[in-house]
Amino acid sequence: MEESKSATEVHSAVKTGAEDSAESQANEATGEASSQMPNKPTAEAEARYKRMKLFDKVMQKSLNRFIEDVSFNRFASMFRPLYSKNPQRMESIHKQFIEELRSTIQEDINRLIEEGQLELKLNELDKLERATKDSPDPAWRPSGVPEQDFCSFLMPYYQKQEAYMRRELKKIQAENAALAQKVQGGRESISQTEHRISAAVDEWKVSVTEFERLASSLCPADVFDV
Repeated sequence: MEESKSATEVHSAVKTGAEDSAESQANEATGEASSQMPNKPTAEAEARYKRMKLFDKVMQKSLNRFIEDVSFNRFASMFRPLYSKNPQRMESIHKQFIEELRSTIQEDINRLIEEGQLELKLNELDKLERATKDSPDPAWRPSGVPEQDFCSFLMPYYQKQEAYMRRELKKIQAENAALAQKVQGGRESISQTEHRISAAVDEWKVSVTEFERLASSLCPADVFDV
């Protein structure tokens, strides 16, 4: 009986181990499948990061070359009398000058990235790259005739400019027509005002004449004769 009990326990342990092993294998397979799934936004962000990193690397390399050209020997040669009097002071001034120059140029580069919206331009570059990959049409290639290539490049630009100028012309013509109507309305208003003023003056003259006639009839001149 004890032997059958031991055999049962061994069988249960083997079964439990097999189930745990199968579950772990399933979890590993799920993890591998999830890790192999494409993560497109991460890839795009990594591409932009690489472009920004490359841009920063180029800028830093150019900055370092520029700073190297501003060596202490050149700086001291420009201020030879001061250098001969106090070399240590001149070296301190050169060090401070280099630090200020590097800081100013770095600020200009950062401002250029911010004002030029470099992140946005990189996003547009990614969109153009994806559109080129997904487009079934072949990419543009030169025909071998410079005149045709030049015209094919400039004609769309000139057509856009012509359409823009036509729209602006229509807009200006509409504004001029509206202004002409306002001017005409102002002239008519001025003419009506002048007419009312003239009529009022005529009425005033008639009233004055009538008043003088009435006054002369009520108070004849011989009444005041002595």
